[in-house]
Parts: sequence; structure tokens; C-alpha cells
Amino acid sequence: MHATPHIVSDVMTHTVAAIGPDASFKEIVRVMQDWKVSALPVLAGEGRVVGIVSEADLLPKEELRDSDSDRYTQLRRLPDLAKAGAMTAGELMTSPALTARANATLAQAARTMAQAKVKRLPVVDDVGILQGIVSRADLLKVFLREDEDIEEEVRREVVSYLLPTPTSSARVAVRDGVVTLSGRVRDTSLIPVAARLIRAVEGVVDVQFDVPGPSRPPEPPPVPASHSEDASSS
Repeated sequence: MHATPHIVSDVMTHTVAAIGPDASFKEIVRVMQDWKVSALPVLAGEGRVVGIVSEADLLPKEELRDSDSDRYTQLRRLPDLAKAGAMTAGELMTSPALTARANATLAQAARTMAQAKVKRLPVVDDVGILQGIVSRADLLKVFLREDEDIEEEVRREVVSYLLPTPTSSARVAVRDGVVTLSGRVRDTSLIPVAARLIRAVEGVVDVQFDVPGPSRPPEPPPVPASHSEDASSS
């Protein structure tokens, strides 16, 4: 069975283009072009990540080349002006770099990227040595998981524990990552719990339910009007 990628090391890119702090502006651009990447980790010593240079760090040099903005605008953009005059990776880089550990969950990496509004994270070991890089595209690889694998895991990890037979007869079907749970569920209060657990399975796009609601006892038949009138007159 296909193993579920739960951690960053399962999806990260191991071969990474990187530069040193003394790399020139032109060298940075050339490496980005050659490797078709938009950011590069900056390494010092034996491969410790000390920062990262992205296209956003390089653009101020071009943007402000012929800038005719007033002094007030220039004062507000002092960080950009400093970047515009920078010549090496050490001057251009954002430091310290946001990083991820190889054993971090995909959810943790995604949360860090979303909060910092970055597209990738260098992956480092306990002492900060570069191990790889993980991107948004890497995190989306889980949604390429086969429907059969998702179905088997949902059945094994969720249904067998939460909705076991004979108290329930839940059936699982998966199509394009969408899980449908159908059949008889004795305790329908467990459905929200099941939905939460199923959505936590790697590769699940959405969850749908085709489960009858809880059965209600039949209502007593209405009392005939003639009987009620006779009773009131007696």
C-alpha cells in the first residue's frame, strides 16, 4: 500500500541550489535562472542556513534605478533603498530565514508559509544544516494520492474505530479525493467527529454523508372526533 506522506521529509526536494553570503548580485540572478527558482538559501560554514534571497529582494535595484519619487517617499522606503544598493547575498538576504524541520508535519509547514506569506521553506536539521527545501507545490502532492489508498485508510483508521459493526453498517467510497460515507449509523451524533477525522486523512479534498437521520418512534394514531365528543359529554 502507498505510504501516506505525513511529514516534510516525504515531499521535500532534496537537491537544492544555494549560494554563499559573498555571492554577487549577478551570480544570484544567474543561479535563479539556471535552476528556475525564485529564491535561494544562503549558506555559511559547512552548510548552515543563515538567510534566504528571493526575487523580491532583488527587484528594488531595478525598480528604484530611475526613481523620481520625492524625499518623503524615499524615507518611507529606506529598506528598499538599502536593498537597491546591496551587492552581495549577505546584504540582500532576509535573515534569519524561516525554516522547517524534516520531521515537521505538512500542516505545520503549511501554517508557517501561510502566516509568513512565503512560498517555500529551507529544511534544516537540529543545528541548522540545509537538508532540502519544501514548497507550496510540494505540500499539494498529497492530493495526488490514489482514491483506493484514501478509502482503505478511512475505513481502517476512522470507520473501524468510530463506527464499528454491528452497531453501524457504514460504507466508504472515494472519488477524486472526495470521501462519501453512506449506510446506517446508529449514533448520528458521531458524524461531525467522523467528518473531522476523515478530513485529517492525507489527500482528502472533501467529505460527504449519505446517512439516514435517527429513527423516531411512530406517533400514536389520532383519536376520532366522535370518541372525544362522547368522552366530554359523559
